[in-house]
Amino acid sequence: LPPLATMRFSTLLFLACAASTEAFAPSASSAASFRTRSALSMTDSGSEEKEIKVGVIGCGRIGIVHLGAITKAPNVRPVIVSNPTVSKAEKAAADFGVPRFTGDAMEVITDPEVDAVWICSPSQYHAEQIKACAANGKHVFCEKPLATDLAETVEAINACNEAGVKLMTGLQRRFDPNFKRVKDAVVGGEVGETIMIKLCSRDPAPPPFEYVKGGGGIFADMAVHDLDMSRFLAGEDPLEILALGSCHIDKSIEKLDGSEKFDTASCMVKYPNGVQAMIDVCRQSSYGYDQRAEVLGTKGMIQTDNVYPNTAKIYKSDFTGNADMPYDFFLSRYNEAYVEETIQFCESLVNDSAVPCTGSDGLIALIMALAADKSAEEQRWVKFNEIVTEVYCANPTSCDVMAQSDVLPEGFRPVDDPRDLLLPDVDQQKADKDGGGLVNAIKNFMK
Repeated sequence: LPPLATMRFSTLLFLACAASTEAFAPSASSAASFRTRSALSMTDSGSEEKEIKVGVIGCGRIGIVHLGAITKAPNVRPVIVSNPTVSKAEKAAADFGVPRFTGDAMEVITDPEVDAVWICSPSQYHAEQIKACAANGKHVFCEKPLATDLAETVEAINACNEAGVKLMTGLQRRFDPNFKRVKDAVVGGEVGETIMIKLCSRDPAPPPFEYVKGGGGIFADMAVHDLDMSRFLAGEDPLEILALGSCHIDKSIEKLDGSEKFDTASCMVKYPNGVQAMIDVCRQSSYGYDQRAEVLGTKGMIQTDNVYPNTAKIYKSDFTGNADMPYDFFLSRYNEAYVEETIQFCESLVNDSAVPCTGSDGLIALIMALAADKSAEEQRWVKFNEIVTEVYCANPTSCDVMAQSDVLPEGFRPVDDPRDLLLPDVDQQKADKDGGGLVNAIKNFMK
């Protein structure tokens, strides 16, 4: 993907010619509601922080982790939780002192007391719940993926951007202290200019067949975290990818479609300035959860080790090493990261500061996974803009993915940069306020 241009309005310009520019600007009601919500972070004097009230959808494993983190974040209070199995919502409410619970996610989304919603439900519900939150003026934290397909992802992000609410994508590895230290070393120039990035991700045991079937495949379900991490460490948008997959462990999945039939895969990603990223993933590791990163630079190298329950080592005549295996469960391995990402989003709400992992980040991670799928299927290098150019939006919240056989809509002009498919998010709108906002930017561009 090419570097972000100074102004990314190519898609918006086309849409502006097809419809009035007012269609892109937040409505008066949504803008007013956002101003009201933004005021929650400060008093009129601007000196006192106010409390943000949140709701949580989904009280499974991830939901409980986030709920626990929310209770630790300053100036944030959970007021309602939901789960289809109401008993789980009831237990979560009792365990964390939440005053209300329900079996209906919409009761959380429409609750007038709620300022922000954490979406921790199954992936197939994410897009509609994000759109519903936007329609009701609620800020959103959503576990990855934001949606199960590319068009819905664009629609969900634009729904939030049009409504003027914050949207954060849950890509928790960015907040892991080990990976963050590698990122800090790259940004701080400790290892010089980046030459090569290596990432590996190997699960302790393969998931059941029922999980793999319909799960989107190994690239979208598993490798997406590593693909995003490669971009996070590179600090650039990727250019193209070569991917391949195979099945070694659970032969029952070989009959599935696409990359769902793989339990092992590898990717090579090209970045600007000749930087290479190499990724390998496998659904089984006999020695525990294997999650490592390495960056080679012109002045040195930095790498992470796996995380263990303790630092104890054992010394014997036939063995010297860690007394215990690495963590064998992702919630244990990344518990600190889940807590940190939750706290950082809470801080962005309280202080009305920029979201640390945006909807755009979630969109690009999905595009990288889809490109890997295409590469493995067609056995060739795939440029990431090949995926982006397939998206057609009649308006910001009505999009489709165009197949090569489709008759393209009249006036369709594909874009290379995925951010050209998006309206400016609320933090960008805030930064652009002095320039007159989105409508004035489009008018200026058209002059």
